[in-house]
Amino acid sequence: MTYIVTDNCIKCKYTDCVEVCPVDCFYEGENMLVIHPDECIDCGVCEPECPADAIRPDTEPGLDKWLQLNTEYASKWPNLTQKREELPEAKEFDGVENKFDAYFSPEPGAGD
Repeated sequence: MTYIVTDNCIKCKYTDCVEVCPVDCFYEGENMLVIHPDECIDCGVCEPECPADAIRPDTEPGLDKWLQLNTEYASKWPNLTQKREELPEAKEFDGVENKFDAYFSPEPGAGD
């Protein structure tokens, strides 16, 4: 099992999860974060820290797409190990459905 970041992180990008991760397995895209599944130690401390409730164990049904996305972009985006301010539109987009199709950006973030 590993933890993965899902749809609700898009356009929010809260980084509370990054701050508590003991193995620094978060990677930053332009408008979301991902977890590197091979680096995650399955400790689960990140899941309750996410204000957008966007982190899930990959054992939940229907998350295959998100496991693939986290795996792919963790190898392309820079590592992020420090908490940053969420995106300015985070509160407005928290809970919006189907954000991937409308808003996902494959562009990398700044990282550390």
